[in-house]
Amino acid sequence: MASSAVLELTDSNFEQEVLQSDKPVLVDFWAEWCMPCRMLAPTIDEIAGEFAGKAKVGKVDTDNNRDVSVKFGINAIPTIILFKDGQVVRKFVGLTQKQEFAAALNKALG
Repeated sequence: MASSAVLELTDSNFEQEVLQSDKPVLVDFWAEWCMPCRMLAPTIDEIAGEFAGKAKVGKVDTDNNRDVSVKFGINAIPTIILFKDGQVVRKFVGLTQKQEFAAALNKALG
């Protein structure tokens, strides 16, 4: 799946890992069959490595975790949502450049 720096997020651990996190969390909503999701995976891995210790980066498999996907209105993938203090700060839909994720995370880290 992903690098060791990327958390596997599920319906059962999402609240604890993301909504209750004391750090910003970048969440990649993806699916195995989604080609753009696969193309984005190395970028997500790089961001996770660069922000290790400062922010969390995780992935939600939308096919296996419907509750979280529905809750956040995921109707196109890849969708990447940046959370801070349990709130949605920024939402990216489709392939997005690494610099955009880094800028959003740096802003969230303030």
